[in-house]
Amino acid sequence: MRVLFAANPEKAIFLYLVPMAWALRTAGHEVRFASQPRFAATITQAGLTAVPVGRDRDLRMTDSEEALQAERPGIPPPYDAFDTPEHATWEYLKPGMAGAADQWHRYGNFPLIPDLVAFARSWQPDLVVWEPLTFAGAIAAKACGAAHARMLFGIDVFGGVRETYRTLRDQQPPDDRADPIADWFAGYGRKYGFEFSEDLFTGNFTIDQFPKSLQVEADLDYVRTRYVPYGGPAVVPKWLWAEPAKPRVGFTMGLSATEVYGSYNVSVAEILAKLAELDVEVVATVAEAEQAKLGALPDNVRLVSYVPWHALAPTCSVIVQHGGAATLATTALHAVPQLTVHYHYDQPILGRLLTEQGAGLDLHTSEATGDKVRDAVRRLLTEPRFRERALALRAEIETSPTPNDLVPQLEALTAKFRTR
Repeated sequence: MRVLFAANPEKAIFLYLVPMAWALRTAGHEVRFASQPRFAATITQAGLTAVPVGRDRDLRMTDSEEALQAERPGIPPPYDAFDTPEHATWEYLKPGMAGAADQWHRYGNFPLIPDLVAFARSWQPDLVVWEPLTFAGAIAAKACGAAHARMLFGIDVFGGVRETYRTLRDQQPPDDRADPIADWFAGYGRKYGFEFSEDLFTGNFTIDQFPKSLQVEADLDYVRTRYVPYGGPAVVPKWLWAEPAKPRVGFTMGLSATEVYGSYNVSVAEILAKLAELDVEVVATVAEAEQAKLGALPDNVRLVSYVPWHALAPTCSVIVQHGGAATLATTALHAVPQLTVHYHYDQPILGRLLTEQGAGLDLHTSEATGDKVRDAVRRLLTEPRFRERALALRAEIETSPTPNDLVPQLEALTAKFRTR
């Protein structure tokens, strides 16, 4: 069959989709990957065939939006209703969803839709796979009669809030049941010949790469697969070949902190100095632009600008990380206890779920002093229950099919939902 992937030009999201695209390709299916023209080089670097569609548009926040986000961390509105009960109201979500629909139109989808629909009608994919911000993929699928799947890159915030919105909408008087999401999709339906249906927002089904203990599901059809780490081009350094002489503690605050936000929101120097007080070896990934700001560090701290996380994690006894889904999931694959130092989007939710599962601890960045991070790591190193629960989490992950194992199910679902 022919499979078309569609994603916005965000590398951090794209990387989650690559292993599934390769699983389909190595199973003998034709695979194409569509995104903005400027993203073609990233797609082809992953060995996939790029389809440049639409025009290039910067999806990053403006300075004022970044300032607002910095003041109000967590999930941005209106999706903060997902974990903020006082926002799960009609009064909050009705205008919030109207604003969200406008934002999706202007930034992530409007530049893609005409070309993506034209390519889909020309190439005639059987299945379209899109990430939760690229609704253009759903529109293209409907326009050509393909089945389509939404593929998650973290907690299903979008499906959860959509479910809440629909419940609240149906409780309103008939003349106050506004649905700007449905109206937005219906506009494209009139143009391309289809009616609005709820799957435009959530897919015919949703591919979830995370175990149930690390997910908050909506009332949707989920197809679970095992997360497979992929971070782009990677080289294993020679120092990583040898077994560490002492327990190794890996440390990362992620790439987005500096690539998107310009700096870290914790005192990395203080945390590393305090971790070095333990009888451990610390390996810290810190952006080169930030390393000079750290000053002199103890001898048992190794600074690197980058190391493949799937190569480092299995050599560690404990990981300190920012709560990014990919970092957390990669670490969980190797049954390593984790401390999540979280700040925004779904990081606090993932950190809380990890703590509840028992394979780690979590701290918000506002509380992450050097002393608290050191004390948490000491517990993770010395209390056996964390390792036991990390092993249980890995066992849970291993019950999910790999992307290759999932392919037959995707073939069956495609046959079920394809309309041509």
